[in-house]
Amino acid sequence: MKLRSSILRRCLQSSLLPLLLATAVQAADSSPAVLPGTQPLTQTGDLAHALVGGIDRYLDRVLAASPQTRARHWNRDLNSPEAYVKSIETNRQQLARILGVVDARMPAQLRISAPVSGGSSGNLAEVGRGRGFKVFSVSWSVLRGVEADGLMLVPEGEAKASVVAIADADQTPEQLAGLQPGVPESDQFARRLAERGCRVLIPALVDRSDTHSGLPGLRKLKQSQREMLWRASYEMGRTVQGYEIQKVLAAVDWLGSQQSASGSKKPVGVIGYGEGGMVACFAGALDPRIDVTAVSGFQVNPRLHNEPIDRNVWSLTDQFGAGEIAGLIAPRGLVWVHGKFPETQYPAKSGQSHHGAAPGKLGRPDPEVARQVLEEAGAWLKGVPGLDQWKLVEAQPDELFNDEALGAFGDRLGLPEAPAASTAVSALQPLPDNTARQLRAYSQILEDTQWLMREAEFTRAAFWNKADRKNADTFARSTRAYRDYLLKEVIGPIPPASLPASPRTRKLIETNGITAYEVMLDVHPDVVAYGILVVPRGLKPGEKRPVVVCQHGLEGRPTDVADPRIDAGAYHTYAWRLAERGFVTFAPQNCYIGENRFRQVLRKAQPLKLTLWSFIHRQHEVILDWLASQDFVDPSRMAFYGLSYGGKTAMRIPQVIDRYCLSICSADYNEWIWKNVSARSNYSYLYGGEYDMPEFNLGNTFNYAELSWLMIPRPFMVERGHDDGVGPDEWVAYEFAKTRRQYVKLGLGDRTEIEFFDGPHTIHGKGTFDFLHRHLRWPKP
Repeated sequence: MKLRSSILRRCLQSSLLPLLLATAVQAADSSPAVLPGTQPLTQTGDLAHALVGGIDRYLDRVLAASPQTRARHWNRDLNSPEAYVKSIETNRQQLARILGVVDARMPAQLRISAPVSGGSSGNLAEVGRGRGFKVFSVSWSVLRGVEADGLMLVPEGEAKASVVAIADADQTPEQLAGLQPGVPESDQFARRLAERGCRVLIPALVDRSDTHSGLPGLRKLKQSQREMLWRASYEMGRTVQGYEIQKVLAAVDWLGSQQSASGSKKPVGVIGYGEGGMVACFAGALDPRIDVTAVSGFQVNPRLHNEPIDRNVWSLTDQFGAGEIAGLIAPRGLVWVHGKFPETQYPAKSGQSHHGAAPGKLGRPDPEVARQVLEEAGAWLKGVPGLDQWKLVEAQPDELFNDEALGAFGDRLGLPEAPAASTAVSALQPLPDNTARQLRAYSQILEDTQWLMREAEFTRAAFWNKADRKNADTFARSTRAYRDYLLKEVIGPIPPASLPASPRTRKLIETNGITAYEVMLDVHPDVVAYGILVVPRGLKPGEKRPVVVCQHGLEGRPTDVADPRIDAGAYHTYAWRLAERGFVTFAPQNCYIGENRFRQVLRKAQPLKLTLWSFIHRQHEVILDWLASQDFVDPSRMAFYGLSYGGKTAMRIPQVIDRYCLSICSADYNEWIWKNVSARSNYSYLYGGEYDMPEFNLGNTFNYAELSWLMIPRPFMVERGHDDGVGPDEWVAYEFAKTRRQYVKLGLGDRTEIEFFDGPHTIHGKGTFDFLHRHLRWPKP
């Protein structure tokens, strides 16, 4: 009997299938193939990746124009050396800010130390001796909990000058002093300067290995130490090179205090190679006490995104090129050498486990390109009064500082002639343990980022002290400045759309009276907005419906949320489900798709003071303007609802677009600063592949509570699953308490809520749907 029924059922299905298909085709024809008032969308292929590629090309044009456009940041007075130095002081302060050189240093204290072994004899403090100088192992105070470790080379007679010599990150102070092999004798510039009568301090830099990366003693990370520190520091408005610049400036502090005690001022020079050349270059630009700066193996590279990520500096290329940096050193002495460059690539081998490390490499730039950059610097310096100390040296590809370069550096310091020949430097004691030194250098900087993270809520409170909390109106007016700050200093604005939207559409699917259209709109040349519009059934002539913009997450697509034929897991096709409830919905394509490709596009943007949000912001403006022009849309009722990376969008884009009348953050709301900076938490982004997450100085300006306040008086909601791996409930509840308290204190407690549900990282679609019906004034089905 069961078998007979099964056969009958299959026969009926077989005979009815053509009829059902014909009915479906007929129904599909009930809406036009192209939305009225638009042109046909004919572009094919992967539209999401085409969108990212267009943004990349836009950035290439901005990058190419940056040498001309950065002039808007400068107002040089060339009438006299004094007037010139005064006129560039604001630019000097801005460079210090973006490098994170913003902390007051501790009083200068230097300590001499040396390892002690059972066989040690004589002067235990002295670890080596060269021709006319002694070598000591030293450390000196920098700032809270951070010290510099290295060597001091002390001439036997009165020092002719004081020099801070900085090796590349993968070289040791002992190699520069001639106490260890690895650097040819001719390139041991610290030793050669000591032989000419200089007192030389050599600070160690954090190297590029992953020896201590992670949280030493608890968690190991296959990622360079410098990248780990960049990730932790960037969110807090600091950089790895910023900490190392502070070590150099602390050395200058101490050297200056010694000169004052002796009653005679000696010239101060800073010289460095590779990573040390970068630190020397920026230190010379920041501190007028440095009389002469010498740089080798480093170039101010406008294509920072190709280098290791620890060199990434927010807005650097937007404001500073080689000429501008040299201009901050001028009219003081500057020797720039084009010779040997460090060569490194990370990850070192394809397929090697590297815990999501950012790709990047260093190498010797093409000589013609390098010459062009330095010639541009020379052209920029023309007209600077009193400039007679600029020197460009062409060295061999295997030379750090040749005789010409060191001679020019020494001449500008007033040094005597170099000795005819050098003698070997002898080690008198066991040399400092470089592995232990690296652990100290890495751990101290890492711990300082954790201190900054713990202090951040107090720093943000001071930043927010201009918010007027008397009532909702005064608060909204006073926070306009904070919305402007978010846009200008965190997101980074590109200009408003420069092209007509020129909407192109094509029907994607129609079923049960609901129709979805693909939509493409122009923003700028190469920059488009793309997404899926879902039009609900039952629209009456002249009726205007509320809109919900439904935003996908990382690596997502509009079809994930708006195409009922696709089961995209966590999204549960919520844009389509909301259309079934009568809402117009729009699912935009955001540009966080393509793994390292989009992350490298972001890296290209950041030195230009731009982010992915810069483009998402303008794309959403164009989308909302177009939606508002549709005769079935109510422009006063356009809401935002995003999951995961779409939840990040919910915390940034509605805050700077007033057309959004409310925002819902799903599966992302968090104690966002802990999430990005904590070295202890398993939830931390420090340990994953998302090197796109840090936003410069966000920790001192906006956490998610403060970002939610920018929605006031508009409604704001959080959707949170207990099993969501983005963070623990305790973090979410702790942060949301500040959101809710601010709404309640302003008499707006009914405009914010959080829904906890027993589930994972997903759209729940219960309380949030009710929230939309209530605040968009649309009846439930």
